[in-house]
Amino acid sequence: MSQQAIVRVDGLSKSFGQLKAVDGVSFEVWEGEIFGFLGPNGAGKTTTINMLTTLLSSSGGNATIDGLDIHTHATEVRRTVGVVPQEYTADEDLTGLQNILLCADLYGIPRSNSKPHAMELLKLVELQDAADRKVSTYSGGMRRRLELACGLINYPKLLFLDEPTLGLDVQTRTAVWNYIKMLKEEYRMTLFLTTHYLEEADSLCDRIAIIDHGHIIKIGSPDELKASIGGDVIVVGVAENEPDISVDIKELPLVKEVKKSDHEYRVKSEVGEESSIQIIDLVRSKGLHVTKISLTKPTLDEAYLEFTGRSIREEEANKMDAFKQRVTMMRARR
Repeated sequence: MSQQAIVRVDGLSKSFGQLKAVDGVSFEVWEGEIFGFLGPNGAGKTTTINMLTTLLSSSGGNATIDGLDIHTHATEVRRTVGVVPQEYTADEDLTGLQNILLCADLYGIPRSNSKPHAMELLKLVELQDAADRKVSTYSGGMRRRLELACGLINYPKLLFLDEPTLGLDVQTRTAVWNYIKMLKEEYRMTLFLTTHYLEEADSLCDRIAIIDHGHIIKIGSPDELKASIGGDVIVVGVAENEPDISVDIKELPLVKEVKKSDHEYRVKSEVGEESSIQIIDLVRSKGLHVTKISLTKPTLDEAYLEFTGRSIREEEANKMDAFKQRVTMMRARR
């Protein structure tokens, strides 16, 4: 993979009144990689993308896309990038082909060039048989694939994907993942996506930036983020809240860290299998009673919990609830 940066961000910020949505983020995206933003609602993911794609002005800092300053060369930046937004934007009264051609028109691409390219893109996302059907007849998966095709009409060097599989079923989500991988492998395209799906980030991204409250907490490959936890994680539930045996657990061989919360101890160990047995024996020797015990190998969810203090699974549930509510409201307006 080339280590040449196609995106350089230096202290980029955005405030809405007293709210600082993005607070001085700095990072680089390497040419040819899939770079992911992982974070909860309101973390600053979409706001950052909107600034990088020149849809939103920044309050401070700077960024370049393929060497182009987002402030002074906004028009050139827009020609360089493609965007697949979180919300469906296709016109339901137009056909799939007409929607792609409309996007091409907005870029000023002549129809003599855009129409054959649009047909190629429809074939790429397996919508050639539905090219002349109105989008109102498309399923959710078909609409997402059409949005992907629209984002590619201007031959972008960099494609932004904001929650590209939100609301899709597992099978359709996997199909979209395959398209994304193909764009990287066959077309050598750079992709920048936001996601709250741990499996998506782990499967697709070469590197991930964990972002929370407008700050980037950690950047690394999925394996690096998981390894940064520092070992296996053991959660032990104890019936009695007192005495606190954190110090005793910490003194066990292979145990690296212990945190107590109510009736649970969260333990990091170099070898979780061995430490689990020793912890159970220790609890019993103190006259206490184990109510549960679990052992997990490092995962992205554990890494997210480590860096932000909460589980991405909870954020995912909240995100899906909000998405379903938006879909219900949109349908009610029709």
